[in-house]
Amino acid sequence: MLFLADECCDALVVRTLRELGHDVIYVAELAPGLADPDVLEQSVSEERILLTEDRDFGELVFRGQETAYGIVLLRIPPGERQQKPERITTLVQDHQNELQGSIVIVTLNTIRIRPLPTPGEPEDDAE
Repeated sequence: MLFLADECCDALVVRTLRELGHDVIYVAELAPGLADPDVLEQSVSEERILLTEDRDFGELVFRGQETAYGIVLLRIPPGERQQKPERITTLVQDHQNELQGSIVIVTLNTIRIRPLPTPGEPEDDAE
């Protein structure tokens, strides 16, 4: 799979996905400081699932009506960092075919998947 990891995404997640054989571009390595709308645009133009720990992308898509290819929002507390590799591995193994066109919220205990809005749809809550 193709991923674009936002700068705020834990490097441990990037490393795990790469070790699993996925193609991951990491904003922190290539374009530190890239603005969120530009990260989202790159994700769409390159057809990459956006990995982030930043809730602002939900705001951009749901309230700002920006287009997205697919978003994975990791909501795992900093004190539970060691759980991230297992959670991201479970996500790609069990839900790989559901990521495109969806917003996915990954917590320690749940993986919630719902369709991304079509720009122009009524506003919905973005977590």
